[in-house]
Amino acid sequence: LGTVPKATKDDLDKAIRAAEEGFKVISKIPAHERSKILENTSRLIEENQEELAKIISLEAGKSLKYSMAELGRSVETFKFASEEAKQIHGETIPFDASKSGEGRIGFYLRVPKGIIGAITPFNFPLNLVAHKVAPAIAAGNSVVLKPATTTPITSIRLGEIMIEAGIPKGVLNIVTGKGSEIGNWIVTDERIAMITFTGSLEVGRKIKSLAGLKPVTLELGSNSAVIIDEGTDINRAIPRCLMGGFCNSGQVCISVQRIYVHNNILQEFTAEFVAAVKKLKVGNPIEKDTDFGPMIEEKEAIRAKEWIDEAIRQGARILTGGERNGSILQATVLADVTPNMRVVKDEIFAPVVSIIPFNDFSKAVSFVNDSIYGLQAGVFTQSIKNALMAAREIKTGGVIINDVPTFRVDQMPYGGVKGSGIGREGLKYAIEEMTDIKMVVFNV
Repeated sequence: LGTVPKATKDDLDKAIRAAEEGFKVISKIPAHERSKILENTSRLIEENQEELAKIISLEAGKSLKYSMAELGRSVETFKFASEEAKQIHGETIPFDASKSGEGRIGFYLRVPKGIIGAITPFNFPLNLVAHKVAPAIAAGNSVVLKPATTTPITSIRLGEIMIEAGIPKGVLNIVTGKGSEIGNWIVTDERIAMITFTGSLEVGRKIKSLAGLKPVTLELGSNSAVIIDEGTDINRAIPRCLMGGFCNSGQVCISVQRIYVHNNILQEFTAEFVAAVKKLKVGNPIEKDTDFGPMIEEKEAIRAKEWIDEAIRQGARILTGGERNGSILQATVLADVTPNMRVVKDEIFAPVVSIIPFNDFSKAVSFVNDSIYGLQAGVFTQSIKNALMAAREIKTGGVIINDVPTFRVDQMPYGGVKGSGIGREGLKYAIEEMTDIKMVVFNV
């Protein structure tokens, strides 16, 4: 597909120095001009979507239909960022509410932080890059981007598109290489004002420890769950669980991993869900009728298969799948799992789901919460009472009623609690993370 440079520390230093100059320019460009650059980027992505989708599928192994879906989202992400660039505002503070504030008026501004260090994953090599680059530029920051080692070409193509869209020199700087080297250097460089990272909990913890006082936004992993309550229309729930569990070979931060099903519908749901899973087409991601392709690397498929085999030794049953051929892991459904199994308690990041029965809805909520993670959860229910209980009691950054946790639109606030991260993405909310509040007070 192509080759990219393996950057050195000197290369990174050049990129940061370029970003310093780029920040001087972008921070002074009027909001309507920044908006236009982002609007142009959105249009150019749409015009080049077939080429970009093919790059994503070849680079990440994502099926072409899901690569096209990612392209559609990326078009919207830049469009939303374009709109938000014109909406950044502060607030007037009523100083005379305090006796000592009499005779003063004041307001705060939101100002760009400086250079944003962005470290992105392989699983959405365009849209998750967009979620860092677009709000940073909307807010008037420059960016040093370190894309995933396995999917850098998509980012480089985006960089070319943004040059065509009119981005000033030095505003977006892409540095390719090993995360353990380039990423560490970015995090610890004092010229970088903020870090925004999407990836694993392990790496997120390391970034947090290295960053010191530097602000960080961490969008980390999860072992996301969905509750299927009694009375649920399973014909509505099954297609969504199918998509949520197996799109992109389960390599999605909010992929369905745990399905808690009420005992009253367990047998019917399980039979129909397994039958639907068996119909999925696994293979060449470029073929239009492929549902999902290979995992990002064979070592990841080997790891997931080891977790499955371990669960079987501990008493779990395979209802379908469980076989590996190179980097392709068959869609796998497990039953008779226990909370201490890695396929349940840890993030498997593979096309593997477990079906777990429950009798009491409040107990199902406690099962969902029995996790070090807390990104999103899904709840299918016809009970308003249960829906509201889930919204209040489930400890995640998002609760999706009558859909799977894998649902996301790009303008909504998105992020986790517990081991799933710090801060929020979604254009408006990312801009808030990427700006500082500056207070201005007049003594009149």
